[in-house]
Amino acid sequence: MYVLNFLDRQLLSILAKPIQDSLHISDGQLGRIGGLYFALFYCFISIPVSWLADKTNRVRVLSIACALWSAATMACGLASTYPELVAARMAVGVGEAGGVPPSYAIISDYFPPGRRGTALGIFNLGPPIGQALGVAFGASIAAAYSWRDAFLSLGAVGVFTAVMVALIVREPRRGGLDRAPAPARQALEGAASSFRQTIAMFFSRPSLVLVSLASGATQFITYGLGNFTTLFLIREKAMTLREVAVYYALVVGIGMSAGIFISGRVIDRFTRRSKQAYATVPAMALVLAAPFFLGFIWAPSWPMALAFMIGPTFLNYFYLSSAVALVQEEVQPHQRVLSGALLLLIMNMIGLGLGPTYVGAASDFFRASHPTHSLQFALYTLLPFYGLAVALFLWLARVLRREGARTGAVQA
Repeated sequence: MYVLNFLDRQLLSILAKPIQDSLHISDGQLGRIGGLYFALFYCFISIPVSWLADKTNRVRVLSIACALWSAATMACGLASTYPELVAARMAVGVGEAGGVPPSYAIISDYFPPGRRGTALGIFNLGPPIGQALGVAFGASIAAAYSWRDAFLSLGAVGVFTAVMVALIVREPRRGGLDRAPAPARQALEGAASSFRQTIAMFFSRPSLVLVSLASGATQFITYGLGNFTTLFLIREKAMTLREVAVYYALVVGIGMSAGIFISGRVIDRFTRRSKQAYATVPAMALVLAAPFFLGFIWAPSWPMALAFMIGPTFLNYFYLSSAVALVQEEVQPHQRVLSGALLLLIMNMIGLGLGPTYVGAASDFFRASHPTHSLQFALYTLLPFYGLAVALFLWLARVLRREGARTGAVQA
């Protein structure tokens, strides 16, 4: 389900060049439709949907959401004008809003603390596998037939998957594996945490707010880069759609998958010693990723660019399992879906909403002075956000250290 969630979301960026040629849209328009317009619906609809999932059957919400975004993906393939494509993409955002937060909570109730980082790391393989399959199948279908057929065929697979989710996935007991005395656990399960109470709790916790902001700064880079990588490789590095379908798909599939899976294992290992690892591990990964990011943009040929790209695709995503695991560990079981949605709201409004929008606008700005390399100059301007993300994660580490010391004093 998560593979299709991310695949459908990324199809627009993967097929950017044929869509631009067909509908005659600029980089700025492409950035807005893949960023701000999509994120407005995806982020804000997720809050009431997640609150509903916290109160009802999470699997049922998940299945309905999957059916909705898959049907909307098929509608993207039928769009003949830019406004029609915008409307269809907004509908995709509405559906996908009900996909990830319920999944986080379901998985957190399948696995006990100490194993959730790895479990959520496995679940978070959805984005790299989804993007890799989107590149491979989307670009191949578009090269052989048309970009419209890619949207129609992959959306149809999603409708089938929605039915399978409803039939196969079972709703687990809320908080059944949490480390709490039986009476306390029963009290938590019976608590009727209101919508307002959960939101107030989330924004009153500095660690939860900081991990959301740090993840948003990281996503500003990943979505800003990711939504234009295929277009950049084709337009400025002279790759073809068929080459993209093979070589870029391999880099994304192997690099992102390895980074997300390994980061989950690393988080589980090091957080047993100190909760600060939720912040220090992604900070170190981003410091190591920055030079490879620069090499990717600078490289004079697409084979060299893809070699450098292995670094960011592996290291840029260490934040994801860390952020999700920290939020799920820090909140009560009956608040997990909504808290996961609040995490996604903040980081996706910053990253998904503003990252592609910014890069598209910057490319349009540089087109007058650098018509053949406008995207290259736009991507260079993402580098300072590495520094911002690292600074926020280090701030989070200090907060987690203080919270740990305060908890130890209370227990003593």
